[in-house]
Amino acid sequence: MVSWRESDSAVRITSYPKPRVNLRIISCLCLLLSAALLTLAVGCEKDRSLETDAELGLSFQQATGRHVFETYCTMCHYAYSSSGLKGPGLKNLFGKSFLPSGLPANDRFVEQTIIGGRGMMPAQGSTLTEQQLRDLMAYLHTL
Repeated sequence: MVSWRESDSAVRITSYPKPRVNLRIISCLCLLLSAALLTLAVGCEKDRSLETDAELGLSFQQATGRHVFETYCTMCHYAYSSSGLKGPGLKNLFGKSFLPSGLPANDRFVEQTIIGGRGMMPAQGSTLTEQQLRDLMAYLHTL
């Protein structure tokens, strides 16, 4: 026969110190994870500059304007990126309230900037024909 004493059946509870959670470390890790996911998401975005005119759904005038853009503008501006090169990126140019210069983002001021130049941007008024300017403006509205 086995006899149990009260002390034998008692459960021994050992208390361990609670782990100290450093909220700064956790918030930094969350921030780094968020930045990594954002970088991955941006990196996964398709490079629209590699798409054909048909894939972009461009009309004849817009496609002609794209050719004008590639001839005169790509050395300083990215069409499908907000990142700048020598000049600002032009993605969503007319979707913003203001141009990088601070002027309203509308046809008048964009044309004025193309024709007369602004800051480091050289004037293109003597380079482009009226038709090239109209085609370029049609293309810029697709960005």
